[in-house]
Amino acid sequence: METSAVGGTIVTPGRRRRKFPGTALTWLAVTPFAAWAVARVAGLERGSLPTQIMTATPYAAAGSLVPLLIAAVGRKRAATAVALLATAALGFSVLPRALGTAEATAGRPFRVMTINMLFGRADAVTIMKLVREFNPDVLSTQELTPGAVSDLDAAGLEEVMPHRVLLPEWSAGGSGLYSKHPLEALPGLMPPVGHQMPAALVSLPGGKPIEFIDAHPFPPLGPQVIEWNEALAAFPSASPDQIRIIAGDFNASLDHAALRGLLARGYKDAADTVGAGLIPTWPANKRVPPIITIDHVLVDERVGVKEVSVRDVPRTDHRAVLAELTVP
Repeated sequence: METSAVGGTIVTPGRRRRKFPGTALTWLAVTPFAAWAVARVAGLERGSLPTQIMTATPYAAAGSLVPLLIAAVGRKRAATAVALLATAALGFSVLPRALGTAEATAGRPFRVMTINMLFGRADAVTIMKLVREFNPDVLSTQELTPGAVSDLDAAGLEEVMPHRVLLPEWSAGGSGLYSKHPLEALPGLMPPVGHQMPAALVSLPGGKPIEFIDAHPFPPLGPQVIEWNEALAAFPSASPDQIRIIAGDFNASLDHAALRGLLARGYKDAADTVGAGLIPTWPANKRVPPIITIDHVLVDERVGVKEVSVRDVPRTDHRAVLAELTVP
């Protein structure tokens, strides 16, 4: 403040300090991501809705940077510390899926393809084109209907993969395994929980047979979340006496404790192993792009993973997953 030569007083306003969100607003931004991080790391999702929401963890990990920035710029030390821990926890849960590399494991090449056919509507010609191009040893199909069986054979699958263990249904419940090699059905391996999940022993020329399971638990919608948990718990643990591969639509992502529990029993996710674990597989052929990864190829720890790719197939809401493996 100073005096004017003419008279009167000139008042110079002080600089206004830029206002940042208050403490309560900062915590309001930080808390949901902190709670998400705790639930993800500790596997605390319970019930249908929290289980479904957990599939969005990769997006939550990216979004957690926003409250961290708000807290840091606002100089809220406690909130910044909590936000930093949440971001780190979510990041360490998600980022390794994009950082894997191909494994140089000695053994026999073995290729797997899996596709959910959406009530048998998936385009059989495209599937057959992928089969001829990729040349899988085993094709695992979900939502396989009797009509889809006929369509696939008409497209030429019977000539290329004549061995099969099929349990088709006129609903979402049908499934089936197709193979270039002889198959022996293992009807008692999976209990009757979830959709049809056929299992078979694949006889490889000059090699040890491989146990193969076509996975398709119920989706965790409403009360079906109970059967979803039961199905994931019912898959057999890895055995030192048997190489096993489980491929299909798990209706689960690697952010679900139930699927991580299955992996902890002697398996690894093929896509996660080679850095393709964040490629989404559902929903396909919609107005929105695929956003979550629920189709997987799980392999015994002794199986090498060379490459995993994802392909679009018309008229189904899932993308096909193709895995190049090496079996001992």
